[in-house]
Amino acid sequence: MKWITADPKICHGKPVFKGTRILVSDILELLASGMSAKEILDEYPSLNEEMIREALDYAAKVIKREYHVKFEVSA
Repeated sequence: MKWITADPKICHGKPVFKGTRILVSDILELLASGMSAKEILDEYPSLNEEMIREALDYAAKVIKREYHVKFEVSA
């Protein structure tokens, strides 16, 4: 994944977008609630459309068990 990472030292190891503390699950919940990608980008200017698409792809892969969270090791 280009934009999604998990580090045990950031947000308790939950998947976030690289360079942020924005939880992937929060963005997925906003989409599920009916918020548009444009509205999310207006609220979270550090994100981009590619990140939102990757979050959806990530969720689909996790559900299909095709992808597992890999923790990055911080120095």
